[in-house]
Amino acid sequence: MATPTKNTAMYYPWHHFVLLPLALLMAGYAVLRYTKVAGDDDQIARLWFTVAALAVIGLGVLLMLRQHYALQLQDRICRLEVRQRYFEVSGQRFAPLEKQLTLSQILSLRLAGDAELPALAQAAATEKLSPKDIQARITDFQFDAMRV
Repeated sequence: MATPTKNTAMYYPWHHFVLLPLALLMAGYAVLRYTKVAGDDDQIARLWFTVAALAVIGLGVLLMLRQHYALQLQDRICRLEVRQRYFEVSGQRFAPLEKQLTLSQILSLRLAGDAELPALAQAAATEKLSPKDIQARITDFQFDAMRV
């Protein structure tokens, strides 16, 4: 199997193909119905405004939260992965270096092979390397196909 060169989109069928389209349709329908009665000062206009507002807010929340939690969890797991790998290959704790590194730097370090991880982590901390600089120094690139 060929090594991938970039992350590909991952789909969760219930979210992407059922819930999200239904929420989009509901928001669109509610806004459309409200525009037909907008300007009227009656119960129907107020009802459709409320339904449209709730549908649009619900759609926005659905879109924003779907990845927020997954990415936050993945960031924690990635930190743990680098800590574990660093300890396994160097025999030392990663915590002193981790305090000097940003999350982006740590996420870049996890793409390095085991042999180059300790030296690259030291260089990233002491030289304040950017994530792009870290990735440019990687010779044994370990691509991550599982990141959301």
